[in-house]
Amino acid sequence: MTTTTDLVSYEDALASYDPVMGLEVHVELGTKTKMFCGCSTELGQDANTQTCPTCLGLPGALPVVNAIGVESAIKIGLALNCEIAEWCRFARKNYFYPDMPKNFQTSQYDEPIAFNGYLDVQLEDGETFRVEIERAHMEEDTGKSTHVGGATGRIHGASHSLLDYNRAGIPLIEIVTKPIEGAGERAPEVAKAYVRELREVIKALGVSEARMEMGQMRCDVNLSLRPHGTEKFGTRSETKNVNSLRSVERAARFEIQRHAAVLSGGGTIIQETRHFHEDTGSTTSGRVKEEAEDYRYFPEPDLVPVAPSREWVEELRAALPELPLVRRNRLLAEWGISGTEMQAILNAGALDLIVATIEAGADAASARKWWMGELARSANESGKALDELAITPEQVARVTELVSKGDLNDKLARQVIEGVLAGEGTPDEVVDQRGLKVVSDEGALTTAVEEAIAGNPAIADKIRGGKVAAAGALVGAVMKATRGQADAARVKELILEKLGVGEG
Repeated sequence: MTTTTDLVSYEDALASYDPVMGLEVHVELGTKTKMFCGCSTELGQDANTQTCPTCLGLPGALPVVNAIGVESAIKIGLALNCEIAEWCRFARKNYFYPDMPKNFQTSQYDEPIAFNGYLDVQLEDGETFRVEIERAHMEEDTGKSTHVGGATGRIHGASHSLLDYNRAGIPLIEIVTKPIEGAGERAPEVAKAYVRELREVIKALGVSEARMEMGQMRCDVNLSLRPHGTEKFGTRSETKNVNSLRSVERAARFEIQRHAAVLSGGGTIIQETRHFHEDTGSTTSGRVKEEAEDYRYFPEPDLVPVAPSREWVEELRAALPELPLVRRNRLLAEWGISGTEMQAILNAGALDLIVATIEAGADAASARKWWMGELARSANESGKALDELAITPEQVARVTELVSKGDLNDKLARQVIEGVLAGEGTPDEVVDQRGLKVVSDEGALTTAVEEAIAGNPAIADKIRGGKVAAAGALVGAVMKATRGQADAARVKELILEKLGVGEG
């Protein structure tokens, strides 16, 4: 059964309403063991083989806090400019769902470990937008439900469900923004930029791989609308577990249009969870959303409070890596490029590859040129991401070295890269196997130049008469004769020498 949803145009929605967003991002930490027990967090193991009495919630089993999980939470809080609590504790969030074996989630409620921060994010045109952070708190993940027998993979229409508790208890950090106001028509873009920047921060800290496609980072998009000129927030919807940057933007945009259609038609927004559908970019109703009091939070009696010393917090602050925005601004200045060029590099997923190529010995301009030119084209044609191509930054750096030494010109370098991508070996092996080195033998070049002059007497006369630009035709003839393996600059010098003409 297909359900259609009434929408108004995006422009009409923004003409009448201001969007207000709240983004809740769950990050799965890359610890070796779970948050409150010693079970492994390794992915891909047989169902229910990484469980114990503690993460299954069996009577008498007591939890112990994962120290690396606490440390990771503090690092995230510091990177997000948060205050770090001197004393905080865990709470029980009580609700029943089959993938929660304890029937409660160990989380934090009114006493999070990190609070009151912000993250500056850059939009496509280089404008910076500050997103205020309400809190970052520690909790545990639920298990995984697999609904079998239906057409959609969801519980509705399924004949039965299978439960895997391997993921139950894996450490999570939930990062919650304050209401994001003032973004206007750019609200969906702000949401995408925030999640992208947050992912880069998490990866830079080394606390998670933050791979959204694997569920290691997922976003709940809360959205409401209010009429222009009013202060009171509207009723929100919460689109759950959105797992790609593009989908975050699409979910926010769709909900703006849907809310506006309901409100403009005199309807009422229901506070509920929504499911996002990748194929259509639409959302559908989930369940009526609980309020905090419905979870009957109370302090976790089996865990002692967490009280990180100020010395430890400052040690962690001092050891933070260079954060992504600071790094980008530094590289932008070092490379002498525009914000637009840097944005193109980011959009292509090329920044780390370019940096690694420079570290391997290439100059910045050459590294950018090859990754954003020939390699970006190859990635686009093959439908792959740049980092999935069968070539390493070290190999690209070697190609640039061969060009700078005069062993290759750009045309030959493109053929070398083509050979490496095709699995023919290293750049040097491809050069040898394909015979691609530049012809540097002066005798061979001189012969080719003399033949080109003899074969094009009219052009030679033009050059002798002072039309130096005409030398390009003779250079082209020599390049053709040498299968592109001559140094074009040296060829031009020889032509002018033979014809007794100076470049000036």
